[in-house]
Amino acid sequence: MSVKIIAEAGVNHNGSLELAKKMALCAKEAGADVVKYQTAVPELVVSVFAEKADYQKRETGSAESQLEMVRRIHFGFEEHRELKAYCEAIGIEYLSTAFDLKSVDFLASLDLPVWKIPSGEITNLPYLEKVAALGKPVLLSTGMSEPEEIAAAMDVLRRGGAGEVTLLHCNTEYPTPDADANVRAMTGLAKRFGCPVGFSDHTSGWEADVAAVALGAVVIEKHFTLDKTMEGPDHKASLDPEELAAMVRAVRRTEALLGSEEKHVTDSERKNRPIARKSIVAARPIAEGEVYTEENLTVKRPGDGLSPMLWHEVLGKRAPRDFSRDEAVTLD
Repeated sequence: MSVKIIAEAGVNHNGSLELAKKMALCAKEAGADVVKYQTAVPELVVSVFAEKADYQKRETGSAESQLEMVRRIHFGFEEHRELKAYCEAIGIEYLSTAFDLKSVDFLASLDLPVWKIPSGEITNLPYLEKVAALGKPVLLSTGMSEPEEIAAAMDVLRRGGAGEVTLLHCNTEYPTPDADANVRAMTGLAKRFGCPVGFSDHTSGWEADVAAVALGAVVIEKHFTLDKTMEGPDHKASLDPEELAAMVRAVRRTEALLGSEEKHVTDSERKNRPIARKSIVAARPIAEGEVYTEENLTVKRPGDGLSPMLWHEVLGKRAPRDFSRDEAVTLD
């Protein structure tokens, strides 16, 4: 099964449905499988006392509150409904992350094939129970989480009736410093929880995504934007369209390079076996009836004669005819 590539539009549409549609088309053209957005009723997600994260302050300033920012960059349910229809029309899977219970209900009405739970909701018990009760497969991001917190969330989802859970290793700093990416933690999650794993990536570039695929990721999620210079909290930490397409190509090539765990001679290399391998040949002219010895035999290319693996079987036998120097010898 191919790695599922989720192009995370998030809120990089800045509250514009037209821009959100352009992002869906961009993701489709880049070769992504899914384009993902965020669905929220701001007043149900953020209190009036909530501060912005440092990266949000850095990118959008500190004059407005987090609630004001969230109101500005989200759009309503009907716009999401229209956006899903547009995605279906152009042939890319629509996905959105709910950030409150009302948004869960709305997205449930859209019959999404899979549910994405963001890192911030991993300790939100009512939310986890509601999503689990839908019985759908779940992608669970694990940013900012200790193993015990992940275990507790997994227990809620599994007991609550969720479908297969795929854990996405994640670091929620935007962008994530290379030293904190810790991509190998993904394999630790797979061993501990016995489930598929993936990578929700907030590093710069896409090298970490290639590494994750090499380590067994079945899902890659990556933020993208149409323009890194636009105002908004996530644009600068996102891939631009050209980079997104390059990331998809890199992931797909990595998949092809990985192949399977079976070792066998491939069709492309089979023709090179006689060229690169060697045969038992005459080290000097050998007369008919002469005994083969370590002095009159040697091993040289090409490998179209007796295999050197038969060396000890050949020694002591007699030459059935004359052989010139470098000629592949035979036993009959």
